[in-house]
Amino acid sequence: MKTYKHVSYLWDDAKAAQINNEVDLFIYRSNLLGTDLRLTNYGGGNTSVKITDKDPLTGKDVEVMWIKGSGGDIGTLTKSGCAALYMDRLLALENVYQGIETEDKMVELFNHCIFDLASKAPSIDTPLHGFLPFNHIDHLHPDAAIAIAAAKDGAKITEELFNGEIGWVGWQRPGFDLGLQLRTCLNEAAAKGIKLKGIMLGSHGLFTWGDTAYESYVNTLDVIEKCAEYSPLPPEGGTVRATFGGQKISSLSKEERLQKASKMAPILRGLCSSEMKNSPSGGRGAIGHFTDDARVLEFINSNDLAKLAPLGTSCPDHFLRTKIAPLVLEQAKLEEEGYLDSVFEEYRQGYTTYYETCKHANSPAMRDPNPVVILYPGVGMFTFSKDKNTARLASEYYINAINVMKGAEAISEYTALPRQEAFNIEYWLLEEAKLQRMPKPKALSGRVAMVTGSAGGIGKAIAKKFAEEGACVVLNDINEERLAGAKEEFIKKFGKDSVATTLLNVTDAKSISAAMDAAALAFGGVDIIVNNAGISISKSIENHTLEDWDKLYDILVKGQFFVTQAAVEVMKKQGFGGDIVNIVSKNALVSGPNNAGYGSAKAAQLHLSRLNAAELGADKIRVNTVNPDAVIADSNIWAGGWAEGRAKAYGITVEELPAYYAKRTLLGESILPDDIANACFAFVGGLLSKSTGNVLNVDGGVAMAFVR
Repeated sequence: MKTYKHVSYLWDDAKAAQINNEVDLFIYRSNLLGTDLRLTNYGGGNTSVKITDKDPLTGKDVEVMWIKGSGGDIGTLTKSGCAALYMDRLLALENVYQGIETEDKMVELFNHCIFDLASKAPSIDTPLHGFLPFNHIDHLHPDAAIAIAAAKDGAKITEELFNGEIGWVGWQRPGFDLGLQLRTCLNEAAAKGIKLKGIMLGSHGLFTWGDTAYESYVNTLDVIEKCAEYSPLPPEGGTVRATFGGQKISSLSKEERLQKASKMAPILRGLCSSEMKNSPSGGRGAIGHFTDDARVLEFINSNDLAKLAPLGTSCPDHFLRTKIAPLVLEQAKLEEEGYLDSVFEEYRQGYTTYYETCKHANSPAMRDPNPVVILYPGVGMFTFSKDKNTARLASEYYINAINVMKGAEAISEYTALPRQEAFNIEYWLLEEAKLQRMPKPKALSGRVAMVTGSAGGIGKAIAKKFAEEGACVVLNDINEERLAGAKEEFIKKFGKDSVATTLLNVTDAKSISAAMDAAALAFGGVDIIVNNAGISISKSIENHTLEDWDKLYDILVKGQFFVTQAAVEVMKKQGFGGDIVNIVSKNALVSGPNNAGYGSAKAAQLHLSRLNAAELGADKIRVNTVNPDAVIADSNIWAGGWAEGRAKAYGITVEELPAYYAKRTLLGESILPDDIANACFAFVGGLLSKSTGNVLNVDGGVAMAFVR
């Protein structure tokens, strides 16, 4: 087994031996390469294999290329995510190619080359692989290689480092012409008697290859390892330059960084969401991600931050995810009134100027001018985008870019894409077409929901409904074990980017504050609060204790009040409103026996909801109430003697309660947690965005509980 210092050797001979065809070996190789983010970023790069297969129409042997399809990721690639093309047809497209001005039209012609009709759409990189005559090809975006590719004298370094065995093709946007240039580079080297092992693409990435999947894999690792090991000799009598020009400021402590970040995130989220505030559902915003990764801190605390950050990134994949340049905050000015508003407006104006200067007659309309990447010296990096996955990936891509800048500055001088080239990538018509094909956002996309007591019962049902509708959810509970189980369930169903967790005791101000901070660090803030956490105690007035009374009012009334208060602070920082839904009860309106403490606390919750609605309307914060009744299935309300107390009050057994409650309703229906979840969604899903102070009964119809 080979060993490397800077890359991971993951090839398993025993596992590979069990794979009996070249396409599956190509996928195996691709997955191994994609698991190491030092080799390529998520969704970046491309891999391929050329095989001989039977033409389904003629039965004759034909050469077929399998290649990662458009929009895929090599780390998670499966056969269904590949495109398979007839090689003779793909190469024949050169006969109709009319020059670089017709690049985009060539992509449509790839469809005439499809071999496997179940193929994914071929990517723009298809001709780059097609015009290279190798069985297995890897096109990756390794930080170590791009550091050379983005260096001022990258071509010279490549030539010297690899003794001419790695070719060089200067920057050009991917497409048919770049494929022809790769072939020319290979042929020119062959004419000189040089057998290339790969080709470096200026400012972009690396092509490597081999006759077998294993040879290609090892060749790729060898080349990247050599790039990572490269270090130029310092000038005679000189010293190696400090990384990023040396440290300018020191990081705050970990605790201070997270505290600063959690308080800053909602403000930044609001400013980054200026284009989203008028969404139909109300309160839709950019979703955030925060990191204080050591690589980020080294960069943002350095002397060279001011020089390098405005240059932007070099690799197209990095640039598409992170925008033209980050917004850098000045730590010393953050306390100045109006600073953030002014620096954001300056960024937006700069982006508008960039668009107006570089646009073409047929360019798509200008997109959101807000930054994606925000650098906070001493603290960390925020990224904001349409969803958590995109925001997190933007963070990973910018860390890739930091690695590239670090490497390029260490060996030479970093160079970024020229502004016009960057614009041509960002507003590429093919990229715009891809954006237009994306599915319509779900009703709660771009919204962050915190449902108190959401590790089980009604709370979990509400959180699950919100996640299904596109929300990021902050699961919480007082029970750590139950919360861990809910987290595992949600991640399995919705993915890691849709859920965060935090312990929350609604009677503890510190716990509430910590939960809001957790939401801010995970997603940038919070837009939807559902006050659901509760308990139930059913006793006669003679048997009620002071402890019972305090417990009911602490959890139900004070809990609702203080969670709402903390959430409102966050929502006002964001500046685009939000929703508060309070899970109250039919008992807030209906008098019954053995219910003095619980019923009066529920009545207090209901009126508190009205008072909050009256106060918060000016801030576009809607406050509404859902009144359930008799939610027996999977509900914690029936624990602690409540079921026994209600059964005793009605003169029936506990087993008879479900039928009893259903029978007494006008609709004759039992109420389930999902019914409450649907009611909550009705309030926050957009159709009732102009409604506040309302009560929605979900009780099967109890006439005594009619509000009017």
